[in-house]
Amino acid sequence: MAEISRIAMWSGPRNLSTAMMRSFGNRRDVAEVWDEPFYAAYLALTGKRHPMRAEVMAARPQDWRVVAGACASAGTPGRMIYQKHMTQHMLTEVGRDWMEAVTHVFLIRSPERVVASFAAKLEDVGLEDIGFVQQADLFDRVADRAGTAPPVIDAEAVRADPEGVLRRLCAALGLEWDAVMLAWPAGARPSDGVWGAHWYGAVRATSRFSAPDAEPAALAGPLAALAEAARPSYERLRPFHV
Repeated sequence: MAEISRIAMWSGPRNLSTAMMRSFGNRRDVAEVWDEPFYAAYLALTGKRHPMRAEVMAARPQDWRVVAGACASAGTPGRMIYQKHMTQHMLTEVGRDWMEAVTHVFLIRSPERVVASFAAKLEDVGLEDIGFVQQADLFDRVADRAGTAPPVIDAEAVRADPEGVLRRLCAALGLEWDAVMLAWPAGARPSDGVWGAHWYGAVRATSRFSAPDAEPAALAGPLAALAEAARPSYERLRPFHV
């Protein structure tokens, strides 16, 4: 097994990220799962009125420096810390140096699917809220410093062939394949963020990756324009899918 102590999975919202957290959390060599550690710092910096804002602010550090230090230092080789990160949380005010200490994976999903799903949960959605531009910027930073592209996985490909995609991802990371990644006990986890009560209903009811959805209904108006604005960033990462 590779000497990896910290894995950062970078995703935008509504993008299979919680199911991936369940999958990796089921591995025997993952000691802890961290759910969106920068969320409270993001809310503190932006003032956004997200559902359960007060609970999130009370549950996570609001100083991004504290979070970054923890993300860079936790974990030991062979007993990994899996960090589920939202790309939109990485505001320009948030430093990036901590990222050098972490092994990165990027989880993508088509803009149309993300916009349709997110708009059903939160009103007044903008490009900065869905994380595509930030994800491409973070990807380029990691690739530039490593001299090679980090692994990318697509949510719909995972749902269509979980074992195939996850086997290839493990190989790309130098990890042993572990079939326990394919199924997990249903329900909540102590590691879930407090916001899980609002966002994680579907995942908590499942015990494996669900089959791919049908194509979403065509978007119209501002939502269609939003998906189109996000597309170049999505296309930037697609060629690097494992």
